[in-house]
Amino acid sequence: MVDPAGRRTRIAVAGATGRVGSTLTGLLASDPVNVVALTRRPDAVQLPSGVATAAINFDQPETLSEALRGTERLFLAHGTSARQVANEIAVIDAAIAAGVSHIVKLSAMGPPTRLHPFDWHMAIEAHLAACDIGYTVLRPGSFVNILARAATPVATNTWGGAAGDGRVNLIDVHDVAAAARVALLDGSFLRAQRAYHLTGPAAVSMPEVADELSRLLGRSVTYQHRTPAEHRDVLIASGLDNMVAGLLLGLDQLFREGVLAETTNTVSDLTGKEARPVAGWLRDNISAFLMASTS
Repeated sequence: MVDPAGRRTRIAVAGATGRVGSTLTGLLASDPVNVVALTRRPDAVQLPSGVATAAINFDQPETLSEALRGTERLFLAHGTSARQVANEIAVIDAAIAAGVSHIVKLSAMGPPTRLHPFDWHMAIEAHLAACDIGYTVLRPGSFVNILARAATPVATNTWGGAAGDGRVNLIDVHDVAAAARVALLDGSFLRAQRAYHLTGPAAVSMPEVADELSRLLGRSVTYQHRTPAEHRDVLIASGLDNMVAGLLLGLDQLFREGVLAETTNTVSDLTGKEARPVAGWLRDNISAFLMASTS
């Protein structure tokens, strides 16, 4: 994207080392734009060729302003943490002060709730909605990539949780990044203020995922049903801290209640390509489950 003066559009990616951010950065590296990754550790990140870095420190707001100088569009994603709300709002405010025209905010699909991180995203979205700036809020369902956590438990026949037979529509990280790329590059988004729900093509239950793994691995895989209390004990025993265990239990609750079973065509509407189904992700990543079985 080149303006009449021959200058390339500058796009900043806040969260360039995260799941979606790293995939998006790789996509944008092939586009005619200048991409800069905002990072707290510029010397410790590996980025595609041609992607610049800008160091930021949330305890020093001036670093945000400096990093965003000359930026026209911003992708915003922050790792799930207790500081997520304060840090993302700080980036939004710095972006507006720097003259950024459009922000693409990675949020999460879900109901109004006190569960983290959904309540955190709600607070950030509310702040963004009060700002005079173009924005696109992307609300994906849960990432199918979370199934990678099941590789070792599947190998040791200890996979389970508190999701019951509830259905959830899981989405691939690459589909979310592709939608973000469109929102950043398409000029028709520039002054719009919109939110999109992104999902895979169909909802599944964890027992159905177990059936698909059984077919791909050629052996029986089961999903062990646990109460939330039982599953919390398992998570804590595995070495997770209380916050992460709470996040995972919150997801299981939403899965169990079918809250995230919604299906949309938004990925194909935005990108022109169908969203990848869970079975496709499992097939393409089955090696992780095979390696866990032999380790």
